[in-house]
Amino acid sequence: MSERTATVTRETSETTIECTLAIDGSGDADVETGIGFFDHMLTALAKHGLFDLEVECDGDLEIDDHHTVEDVAIVVGTALDEALGDRTGIVRYADRRVPLDEAVAGAVVDVSGRPRFYFDGAFSQDAIGDFTSDMARHFGESLAMNAGLTLHLEVDGENAHHEVEALFKALARTLDDATRIDDRREGTPSTKGAL
Repeated sequence: MSERTATVTRETSETTIECTLAIDGSGDADVETGIGFFDHMLTALAKHGLFDLEVECDGDLEIDDHHTVEDVAIVVGTALDEALGDRTGIVRYADRRVPLDEAVAGAVVDVSGRPRFYFDGAFSQDAIGDFTSDMARHFGESLAMNAGLTLHLEVDGENAHHEVEALFKALARTLDDATRIDDRREGTPSTKGAL
């Protein structure tokens, strides 16, 4: 198996980002976005997905967190897409639910190359520190659009910190399952012969 890694940079008038992603990692993360809770979530994504992830972002946080979270999702999604290559041998589909105290979140993914996104739920508080809670939904959407995922996310709970954290952990476990190489499979997991 070739090394499934990618490095992506993106520079706009709103953010400057560099990201390196290794799919077959050990869960190591080195993340600096300027938003403490978002750094925590990206670290959880790496840890529970067993990805190695480096993200450095300089964003216009004097405005708000939107551009930083959205653009990091774009870059991480692009890196995931590039690291997957032609998706030969992957499991492709996965479904996980993860609890965190009173909260529970679920993620269902098809690593199909056809981006779609669906979300069900609401966050109990508007913000967690400097992180706007709804940006967790937007992160999922931007990731799906740029990684070529059909992604369904759902969340329920009473505490936004727990809801968002459960959501990132469910996403991590689902992506780990779906991007694994299935030793029984030859070629791409599609009757079309390509994803």
